Amino acid sequence: MTNGHDTGVRVLIFHGYLLRGTGSNVYTSKLAEALRHLGHEVHVLCQDRDPRDLPWVDAIGTWAGSGWEVEVLREPVRATIYRPDIGTLLPVYVADRYEGFDARPFPACSDAEIAEYVARNVEAVRAVAERARPDVSLANHLVMGPAILARAGLRTAVKIHGSALEYVVKPHPERFMPWAREGLSAARTILVGSLHTGQSLWDALGAELQERTRLGPPGVDIEQFAPRAPQAAARELQALAEALAAGAGGHLDEAGEAAQEAGGADAFAMDHAAAGRALQRLDLGRDRLVAYTGKLIVSKGVDLLLAAWPLVLDAAPDARLVVVGFGAYRDGLMALQRALAAGDLEGARDIARAGRALEGGPRAPLHHLLTFLDSEAAAGEAYRRAAARLDDRVVWCGRLEHAELAHVLPACEAQVVPSTFPEAFGMVAAEAAACGALPISAAHSGLAEVTRTLAAAVGDEFAPLLSFGVGPRAVDDLADRITGWLRVCGDGRDRTRAALVATARERFSWDGVAAGVVAAGLGRLDELPLPS
Repeated sequence: MTNGHDTGVRVLIFHGYLLRGTGSNVYTSKLAEALRHLGHEVHVLCQDRDPRDLPWVDAIGTWAGSGWEVEVLREPVRATIYRPDIGTLLPVYVADRYEGFDARPFPACSDAEIAEYVARNVEAVRAVAERARPDVSLANHLVMGPAILARAGLRTAVKIHGSALEYVVKPHPERFMPWAREGLSAARTILVGSLHTGQSLWDALGAELQERTRLGPPGVDIEQFAPRAPQAAARELQALAEALAAGAGGHLDEAGEAAQEAGGADAFAMDHAAAGRALQRLDLGRDRLVAYTGKLIVSKGVDLLLAAWPLVLDAAPDARLVVVGFGAYRDGLMALQRALAAGDLEGARDIARAGRALEGGPRAPLHHLLTFLDSEAAAGEAYRRAAARLDDRVVWCGRLEHAELAHVLPACEAQVVPSTFPEAFGMVAAEAAACGALPISAAHSGLAEVTRTLAAAVGDEFAPLLSFGVGPRAVDDLADRITGWLRVCGDGRDRTRAALVATARERFSWDGVAAGVVAAGLGRLDELPLPS
């Protein structure tokens, strides 16, 4: 056993999902890698089915009925992955697809199914804790990780990522608030990525949680996400496109293959060959790239970005939008693009009126999109003419692995984060900044807090380009920010990019995040910043 200020503590992390993709998956993988790099011993419980290709994984534990069988990949063993046997049901926060699982949103699971899921994980955690004797434990998400570790008898740090709080606990308090309270009762420290998430948590579960809440944002791999010279960025993007188009990066999962055989594309399938073909359409000799990276769900605001793109094209005909992501609203977004390209504003209005119904939810109009579609700008000839080019000037890449994004973002001039729903932290904005791409984010929640950090570095002249308000003028304002940055050239652009890169490297490194998690797990609250 080590004391509170020694290096080399034993850390147990519960994360019930994969170790790649987006959000908390990337957070867990990068955190574990950083902990190992700092000399700690790491034990991660997750459902990743192929962890051996992660370079930081030294051993893999497989559940053998009543204990763990551990396969050692390399010595010394500093990081071990354990995969609990939870059966086929995997409760999730928003609609998703996991190969080999029935991935179902928590509210769609019965109480008995959730109890079984928790019980199986508790048994697995107890067995890991008996084997590893952790000094520090961390539970991801408000439910069910904290309750699982609490039932296993562990005092924890809890990392609130936002999705469990906003999509499960707050909309369904009668079912999931008791689980959240049980989990937090055993938490030494509660980590939030932003003050906004902290306030949302305190409003939902009680202001007394403030005493144990500290700032714990995710980080950026500053070696992987880094700027490139233009020619180097072009070469990397071309090499990635060729490798993926040849099928070197991955393959369709079973559901994706079935969808292709039926003649339709799947909104969740990982098709690296298709992604490669999409990237091969990009030409850095003539295209000025702007990226969107994230889930394709209504709350991410991609509808606003699509509606803004003809305004961007009218001012910058060589601009090209690269959409990287997957999700239940992809088909709705594609339908919106088709309607705009055809000049069918009434068809676009129908899509906006349906809103969430097109991703399987209740009918809920997209008010900001409707406001724009009813405006003079949308009805104008210039908008109609530019919108006719959408099919050529918007490239849909589908799913990419997180590491592959590091070869895309350096080739982009900007990345847009247009979420209309609160975000715990703007990690995609921080990654864009680390690559020298201007992050243009919605002016709210954790996104606004990242923007404030970056705005202080870039100065008054260019800080206004970093954010836009989500309101009646959202589409127009978003287009103004994008075209405003595309017009900047020379020394002003170079200074701004350099400031973004330097700030990201200073403020968002994973080693700093990992040190904070250890302090949180040991209950050293005085070493951690308050959300502000």
